[in-house]
Amino acid sequence: MQQGSVKRQQVIDTGERPYCCDVCNKIFRRKSSLKLHQSVHTGERPYRCDVCNKIFNHKSSLKLHQIVHTGERPYCCDVCNKIFSRKSSLKLHQSVHTGERPHRCNVCNKTFRLLQHMKEHQRLHTGERPYRCDVCDKTFFTKSHLKLHKNIHTGERSYQCDLCNKTFGRKSCLNTHQRVHTGDAGLIDGIVKFIIYAQL
Repeated sequence: MQQGSVKRQQVIDTGERPYCCDVCNKIFRRKSSLKLHQSVHTGERPYRCDVCNKIFNHKSSLKLHQIVHTGERPYCCDVCNKIFSRKSSLKLHQSVHTGERPHRCNVCNKTFRLLQHMKEHQRLHTGERPYRCDVCDKTFFTKSHLKLHKNIHTGERSYQCDLCNKTFGRKSCLNTHQRVHTGDAGLIDGIVKFIIYAQL
């Protein structure tokens, strides 16, 4: 075994995290992980999708994104046969079948499948809104809500109805719209949700 491989294995075995970000002090086991992380602070996004020109800070993020264009969904749930484009999505889905919700809010005792979802929920209790729009300074509880909000400024409408080709900035808005074609009785509920999200 080469010296570099031995050192890497020792870091993994001991849990040592010798690489520290000089901006936010987050620590990493590997120098390569630190380098990838630092693009969060520099805003560098050198990887571009050759289909839609969307840019990414990590090559792995670009590869995951490109599945959107290919439609590839190689991961299948062995319980219900639902298929996923990402292994992580399959793993998350599987907790639906087990009912496992190991993360509990220490304020209201609500339980969650994911630690991240619990942390986002707890911001409702603390009032913390750490995600700020760099255009209008509006703040949000979650990164996903900020991302949805930014579509207002960019005009990005990446969700398209396959029946009438109308486009939408949010998947939930597309889902609501599609009820027009299906005649779904839940149309009014969908419209109410659309109005609420439109105010984000």
